[in-house]
Amino acid sequence: MVNFVVVTRDGEEKAVEAEAGLSVMQAIRNNGLDELQALCGGNCACATCHVYTGTDIGQSTPNADEDELLDGSDYRRADSRLSCQLLVSDELSGARIVIAPED
Repeated sequence: MVNFVVVTRDGEEKAVEAEAGLSVMQAIRNNGLDELQALCGGNCACATCHVYTGTDIGQSTPNADEDELLDGSDYRRADSRLSCQLLVSDELSGARIVIAPED
């Protein structure tokens, strides 16, 4: 299991534990945080699971489709990612993932 912290839009920090291989979006939702709309169900077709990684977690470069979706967000930053495209792995252990504001 991999442990990391998720920061909600209200600033609350929640410890998350997840199996490697799940998407960060699934891990967040499986741990009782329903703040991510994830309207497309993790198919990289919307940006409603937008998060900030804060640090280089080894998966810092969005693919072309994700990059295009993030370009449509008013809240895009250098560390923006779609949580459906991030996989839970040992690299994520101890990371702090912040849920981005809603567009």
